[in-house]
Amino acid sequence: MYRITRPFLFGLDAERAHELSLKMLDAAFNSGVTGLVAKPAKVLPTRAFGLTFPNPVGLAAGLDKNGAHIDALLALGFGFIEIGTVTPKPQAGNPKPRLFRLPQHGAIINRMGFNNLGVDALVENVRRAQRRSGLLGINIGKNKDTPNEQAAQDYLFCLERVFPLADYVTVNISSPNTAGLRELQEESALRQLLSRLRDAQETLGSRHRKRVPMLVKLAPDLSDRDIDAACRVLGDLNIDGVIATNTTITRPGAAANHALAKQAGGLSGTPLMEQSTLVLRKLRKGLPESIPLIGVGGIDSGADALTKISAGATLVQLYSGLVYRGPELIGECIESIRRRKEFRAGAAPA
Repeated sequence: MYRITRPFLFGLDAERAHELSLKMLDAAFNSGVTGLVAKPAKVLPTRAFGLTFPNPVGLAAGLDKNGAHIDALLALGFGFIEIGTVTPKPQAGNPKPRLFRLPQHGAIINRMGFNNLGVDALVENVRRAQRRSGLLGINIGKNKDTPNEQAAQDYLFCLERVFPLADYVTVNISSPNTAGLRELQEESALRQLLSRLRDAQETLGSRHRKRVPMLVKLAPDLSDRDIDAACRVLGDLNIDGVIATNTTITRPGAAANHALAKQAGGLSGTPLMEQSTLVLRKLRKGLPESIPLIGVGGIDSGADALTKISAGATLVQLYSGLVYRGPELIGECIESIRRRKEFRAGAAPA
């Protein structure tokens, strides 16, 4: 079905096509014909962060910012989806146009700017969702007009509200589209922010009698020194997990010559694969083995998913590849990871 509709969708403005795609997916789900959208994914249970995921392939944050399409997206066969980024107050995001396709490179540039309806609207959407399959991550951020000195208050506000509903929570400090946000990745700022959030996580866990893992999403543009510093902080605070990576402000490879390359914003998709995987590999080397990683950035095939797993990821996430390949990419990634596990199990000594 996606192969049929893609030419039409790609003829539209990218943001308009994004909105229409989600409406079409909801319509298919509500009519009970999701089989036209994707074949049911096979189960491949995977443990991470103290949770069991039905399979290791998830949807990255950003596609469903307000959690308005949870059930339809899970029906595509994802083992988990991540909604958001959500902020305490609603905000419109950056001026349009703010989303651009680079089809020749399988890439997308976005400068959305955390456009969302606010955390209270997201919470209501999550409460209405049936969530019959897969796990749910909720990605939290700060409002654009909140100075970094007060950023912790925004993250704490969101954490408290989504905690009872989330299977895990992601702290987004790596989007390039909110001015100054990435400064929170600096060692002292990161330690101060995450220390407060870890304390709140423990308090909320006692209050709600459940443990909700907290993950941190990092940028692909960190220097080796920055990665080493992040590893020290994340290891010292025993963070539950790390997502590597967000979008890049660079324009890797041939994408640098595209007519849209000078558009401001973060680039995702195929050109990001090598850069994000390198950061993933460095994080795996620098972090304790007890901290699982999610690999995201540039996955366009089952082979790409295996590359992330080989670099140290336990789970992977898709976004731009889903735009270009459609839902069939989900099953392809699951089966590639399954074959790798079966081969290793078969190769293991008796």
